[in-house]
Amino acid sequence: MQQPITMKKLILPLLLIPLLLISCGNEEKTYESGYNDGFAEGYNTQCQIRATIVYGHWDSAEYSKGYNAGRNDGAQSCIVDKKNNNVR
Repeated sequence: MQQPITMKKLILPLLLIPLLLISCGNEEKTYESGYNDGFAEGYNTQCQIRATIVYGHWDSAEYSKGYNAGRNDGAQSCIVDKKNNNVR
């Protein structure tokens, strides 16, 4: 005869399933994420450090807006660093 499933046995899976589902689908498509990617790409390209590869969530308007702003700021930051001899 099979034992019935008790509430104690169900609690852990019921608590873990939502946590696992949330962690699987969390792709950064925010302005901040785009800004950070754009800044790195703009700085590295302007300073000719190395190629910067980003995944790019181009389907997100916020990500794209942040990327463009970050790219401009990164390039300007490199220009300032070059002027102050902070880049080789």
